[in-house]
Amino acid sequence: MARILVADDEAGLREFITDTLELDDHTVVAAKDGKEAAKILEERGFDLLLTDLKMPGMDGMTLLRKIRAEQPEVEVIMMTAHGTVDNAVEAMKLGAFEYLQKPISGPDELRLLVARAVERRGLKDRTEGTERHSEALAAPPLTYGDPAMKPVVEAIEKVARTAATVLLLGESGTGKEVAARAIHAQSPRATKPFMAINCAALTDTLLESELFGHEKGAFTGATERKRGRLELADGGTFFLDEVGELKLELQAKLLRVLQERRFERVGGSRTLEVDVRWVAATNRDLRAMIDEGRFREDLYHRLAVFPIKLPPLRERPTDVLPLARTLLERIARDLKRSMPRLTAAAEKRLQAASWRGNVRELANTLERAAILAEGDAIDASHIWLDDAPAKPASAAPSGNEVRPLAELEKDAILHALDVVGGNRRKAAELLGIGERTLYDRLKKYGVD
Repeated sequence: MARILVADDEAGLREFITDTLELDDHTVVAAKDGKEAAKILEERGFDLLLTDLKMPGMDGMTLLRKIRAEQPEVEVIMMTAHGTVDNAVEAMKLGAFEYLQKPISGPDELRLLVARAVERRGLKDRTEGTERHSEALAAPPLTYGDPAMKPVVEAIEKVARTAATVLLLGESGTGKEVAARAIHAQSPRATKPFMAINCAALTDTLLESELFGHEKGAFTGATERKRGRLELADGGTFFLDEVGELKLELQAKLLRVLQERRFERVGGSRTLEVDVRWVAATNRDLRAMIDEGRFREDLYHRLAVFPIKLPPLRERPTDVLPLARTLLERIARDLKRSMPRLTAAAEKRLQAASWRGNVRELANTLERAAILAEGDAIDASHIWLDDAPAKPASAAPSGNEVRPLAELEKDAILHALDVVGGNRRKAAELLGIGERTLYDRLKKYGVD
């Protein structure tokens, strides 16, 4: 999904927006005012900025002008409880995507508006001939060398040349979207759109709207007609991620599109036709779900024309280091710094890990390590596994001593706070947890 920066001086609203959008798998960073937001924007790349109009120091309009001058590709949503027509017109003239009146009516209104802004960002990138994706969608190239991946790559090369529907199977984080993009890139549809939707990231109403589009007035918050991602993908490839999360009602509607290539927008009566190549992915056992009555057998057979199973990272150990280097290139670009090298000790530690979270866990681990590494090298001490930092040799317990898990967790939290100078928001980001979770842990361990 998208990398989103939220700038608002109301702590409660920042928390509401962050919690809502993180549930949709977006990466959200919060700033307490315009000055902090401007500093964060200089250090990291984002797809979308949600900013309050009136803030102490630097207000939202000044922040909008700054970002339009320095990062015109970033979409901006202006929020205010003091809205006037003049404010709205000025914000739109400066290039804001939308103007959102506070108080926000609810999470669905916010999700809908953000989904539209993210969609526009994706369309703008394709129009400009670029391919810049959000952190959750930004997939590394299909990097491999391990024999376990050879059948997968061969299958992708064969099926890409056809129009067959592909079902990608495998654990979370194994690179199913990377494989989907590889299929698209090697297909005759490569110059056409590649559209993706995560079936687990949206509510039923929003998912149907994002998939098929909607007419004005179709539901609360539908203030104008909107083309769905399926319509926008016409001629290209449509990737259905986490297809096992679809409710039965939506499964029936999807089956019709697969069979007839026709659909209607939500709240509409006009039948539209679409020509897309379907690629679906899941980490679920769809056959077991069929037996339990939770997945349609006819839809399964429509999707599983050409199944491909991706092996977990632990079954392709010789790919760990090549993948790590590819991921570090992307991480360095996002952090706007030169690519750090891996020391021999760091490489050994990476190769010894079990990687239960697969490539996604590897990417998160490397990003934390790149932040912790102050020089141009990542050492073993910078690589935190299982949410706890690797202890330097001098601090390692002796003999067969085993430290309690709670003690390790507390040490990890204190270490993170020390690294970021006590900033709780940054410490939570570094640890890969939400601010609320961090507050709970601090309270639990009696840390002020």
